[in-house]
Amino acid sequence: MLASEKLAIAAHLHVLLRRKTGRVTDTQWMADNVEYAMEIVRFARQSASDDGHTELVAWADKLELAVLPPTAPPRTKDNRSQGHSPMPTLRSLLATNAAQAVVAELQADSPQYVRGLR
Repeated sequence: MLASEKLAIAAHLHVLLRRKTGRVTDTQWMADNVEYAMEIVRFARQSASDDGHTELVAWADKLELAVLPPTAPPRTKDNRSQGHSPMPTLRSLLATNAAQAVVAELQADSPQYVRGLR
């Protein structure tokens, strides 16, 4: 997903959180830092369950999908009957490991959020 798309989702969630809960967030940090984004997702879901703000859940789900690395779809019997092998290929294993390495590198290089949630 493009960085601009992540930022747009983070900005929309920021506006919703500000209007519904009074919480101010850092949209750029939310789009760049997986750990911070997941904390905002957790907060949005908690606020939605406590106060009944259903819009927050939908946008929290979008943010979570945007910041987490993509995963392979689960294998089913239908996939195997269509010629897909039940074992993952070397290419899919390498792609998964590469994606995990990129996420780990990004998390290691990003500066820590100093003051907690705003």
